[in-house]
Amino acid sequence: MKYVDMHCDTITVLYQNNGDLLRNELHNDLNKMKKGECLLQNFAVFTDIAEKDSSFTEASIRYYYEQLEKYPELIRPVYRYDDIEKNEKDGCISALLTLEEGSVIDNDLHKLDHFYDEGVRMITLTWNYPNGIGFPNFSMQDGDYEDLLYHINEKDGLTPFGIEYVRRMEELGIIVDVSHLSDRGFYDVLKYTTKPFVASHSCARALCGVARNLSDDMIEKLSQRGGVVGLNYCSSFIEDHNEEFTKISDMVAHIRHIVKIGGIDCVGLGSDFDGIENRLEIKDASGMNLLYEALKPYFTEEEIRKIFYENVLRVYKEVFK
Repeated sequence: MKYVDMHCDTITVLYQNNGDLLRNELHNDLNKMKKGECLLQNFAVFTDIAEKDSSFTEASIRYYYEQLEKYPELIRPVYRYDDIEKNEKDGCISALLTLEEGSVIDNDLHKLDHFYDEGVRMITLTWNYPNGIGFPNFSMQDGDYEDLLYHINEKDGLTPFGIEYVRRMEELGIIVDVSHLSDRGFYDVLKYTTKPFVASHSCARALCGVARNLSDDMIEKLSQRGGVVGLNYCSSFIEDHNEEFTKISDMVAHIRHIVKIGGIDCVGLGSDFDGIENRLEIKDASGMNLLYEALKPYFTEEEIRKIFYENVLRVYKEVFK
């Protein structure tokens, strides 16, 4: 079963280690993706703004394109929805460029246009620090990550600039990603936007109470807007106080819960490959068939297609210019 994955950190890791996309020891490389039947992989450029600035983002994007240009017979970039269909027809994996940390535009909306011209088609508004756009549920500056993981911020949302930012994203055709955003920020995005948006790599808070997951009300509201939750494979987001191993059965439980709350059209996949450190029963991108088989007792073939790729592609088709 072909699949679309809304989030991985592979390009950032490869850039920092001078690695190669064709073959490496990470969760994701071209050989693994081809074996796993990847239709489209979102590649996030993650910028830790406590340590780096937009120059790191720019350099990472250059590296992303250098890697794609090395293997045009295997993978090609996506700028418009039609590119996805053309790449599939040509037997190539599609690559979609995203940003994880929206503040790399340096509080200048003209730079948002610049990143659109660079090929960025989705932006995670915050990471784990407040920025000029808005606030996460918790800030890494406030203490130990594990202690903070259950802290929910219902007070601080989008800034006035952040409201301008998401509105400009919609005008350009860039998908708003609320993973890492505070609860208040989620509802601000809901208020100040009109198009579908996504939580590219999050799970269900009802099953695992960490602040990075979505409440049932958030899942319901996201679904009503036509958006999608991309299931994160990180064990800490799948099972409370689990930092070691992600079981497929627990992943299936989250998918079933999201479908129960929001319907079959609001769930997709957002692995967070190469951004998570725990062991996985789906060891890497080559093992996606294991999840397909685990879903078959609970969902029809048509429903699994929606989970694996159709729901995300629907959002892309609606938002991309």
